[in-house]
Amino acid sequence: MLPASVDVVVIGAGNAAFCAALAAAEHNVSVLVLERAPEDEAGGNSRFTAGAFRCVYDGVEDLRTLMPDLTDEEISKSDFGTYTEEKFFDDMGRVTEYRTDPDLCEVLVTRSKQTMRWMQGKGVRFAPIWGRQAYKINGRFVFWGGLTVEAWGGGPGLVASLTDIARKNKVTTAYGARALSLIADDDGIKGVRVKHEGKTVDVKARCVVLAAGGFQANAEMRTRYMGPGWELAKIRGTRFNTGDGVKMALDIGAMPTGNWSGGHAVAWDRNAPEFGDLSVGDNFQKHSYPWGIYINANGERFVDEGADFRNYTYAKYGRVILGQPGQFAWQVFDGKIVPMLRDEYRIKRVTKVRADTLEELCNKLEDVNGAKALETIKAYNKAVMTDVPFDPNVKDGRGTKGLGIPKSNWANTIDQPPFEAYAVTCGLTFTFGGLKIDTDARVIDTDGTVIPGLYAAGELVGGLFYFNYPGGTGLMNGAVFGRIAGTSAGQRAVQSP
Repeated sequence: MLPASVDVVVIGAGNAAFCAALAAAEHNVSVLVLERAPEDEAGGNSRFTAGAFRCVYDGVEDLRTLMPDLTDEEISKSDFGTYTEEKFFDDMGRVTEYRTDPDLCEVLVTRSKQTMRWMQGKGVRFAPIWGRQAYKINGRFVFWGGLTVEAWGGGPGLVASLTDIARKNKVTTAYGARALSLIADDDGIKGVRVKHEGKTVDVKARCVVLAAGGFQANAEMRTRYMGPGWELAKIRGTRFNTGDGVKMALDIGAMPTGNWSGGHAVAWDRNAPEFGDLSVGDNFQKHSYPWGIYINANGERFVDEGADFRNYTYAKYGRVILGQPGQFAWQVFDGKIVPMLRDEYRIKRVTKVRADTLEELCNKLEDVNGAKALETIKAYNKAVMTDVPFDPNVKDGRGTKGLGIPKSNWANTIDQPPFEAYAVTCGLTFTFGGLKIDTDARVIDTDGTVIPGLYAAGELVGGLFYFNYPGGTGLMNGAVFGRIAGTSAGQRAVQSP
């Protein structure tokens, strides 16, 4: 049964929500987390992630602080490099085409390190991203792309850890509790209307933190805001992120902001289910495309697969795939590269063909003009700059010459059997448009003033990401602004009569 009143209500139960709940609880106020999903599906999109956090670190000592389990031997065999504030700012600017909100971006970058230390101090465990973000070269793991740290146990481990830590910090979590609307008057937020166990009740609250995810699981909202065709996209994560948090804030006058026609969308198995499957997690993704090529239904390449490191292109290429005939493409690799493919290519539920000749492979590509595909691959092979050495840890400049659509890096000839191809479509992770907040995570209304007592964090905040996104920034964004939202709400709850 839900309490009749509480100091702080947090709507959502993912990474951003629990960071908010834990930060609010530091002020010795009562905190209630409302999770729409049943307990076995709880955790929002956070539970479907691989658990990567893009954070600032100035050297191995910063990483040792976050990961005290790191051994001297592991450190001696690894080149972690650095990921400075300057690099983080550069990446955020470059991938968003310099549209990211400068104030929110500054908070995200400059507080990333201290937020990770705060989480670690609460009991969240982290580990280096061996394998996915580092390849072994001459006996050493070399990390690349600014993404080095992940939560222990990935997304499921992160959610389980935060849930347990919240319980130990006297945070109450109600499952199957769907927030329907905000209760507000001229003085601001007064509580939340909730449907729980078949009954609609009002919970009075001094403050509310919205951390309920974007609107990606709502086909109507996707099509209305993102445009025609988006109702055809697969959803990578939870089926419960249908924009409830966004809508209830807009209903009381919150300001919409950001890239409402944009979202984080990746290459996702063509025959994956409509929504994410927790038994598979994020393994329907197919992220080794920089080492191979894409072929569409017309048998043609359509994108520069090697334009940049995977974690700077994967979140925008899903949209490109959605725009292809039939909303799908095939990723093609040869025997040199197959051993390098990420683990997600080896799951049982995968749409894959294999052949000993290119002719046989192209004939097996379902719904593709096989003759044109063969012609495309042969032309690509001739264009590869084979005199430039292949190096997966750097942008190696091993490109192509003379093609209408170049491949800038990691161009490997497709000529060594066995050949493999994987069918992918668009998998939407989260939407970029959302609510306007200030640097204290307070929700701003359409007159440009603060809505007293209302805070927001995570996917439903707009203004940070446009067109694209650097990998691992979603969880970092949720943690940074979740902590800020919870702190702001906790402080206000203590001061409110």
